[in-house]
Amino acid sequence: QVQLVESGGGSVQAGGSLRLSCTASGYTHSTAYIAWFREFSGKDREGVAAIYTGSGDTKIPHSVKDRFTASLDNAGNTLTLQMNNLKPEDTAMYYCAFEPGRSLPGTMLAPESYRNWGKGTQVTVSS
Repeated sequence: QVQLVESGGGSVQAGGSLRLSCTASGYTHSTAYIAWFREFSGKDREGVAAIYTGSGDTKIPHSVKDRFTASLDNAGNTLTLQMNNLKPEDTAMYYCAFEPGRSLPGTMLAPESYRNWGKGTQVTVSS
């Protein structure tokens, strides 16, 4: 059974930085997709970073690409999202998502591509 351990998050002032990490375990596939999504109150989840562990292929949407970076650890099971120059509009619940294997039913930044989700961690950016 896949387990996702999320860490990071918290409160920061605008212009500050935060780092989120997600460690996956309990799977047998040699490759997987790991992603971070965020959910604004009452809105759909939005993908902010995704990586395929097999190739390192990384997707970050243009909306945050100049401020967010994603990296995979050497073990290939921890995705770290570095968020810089945070803005109040980045305030949201951030969720880790994980899908083992070599392909997804959808795109890497689409929430419907993932069956495994973390509990979420709150990011609050004050002005």
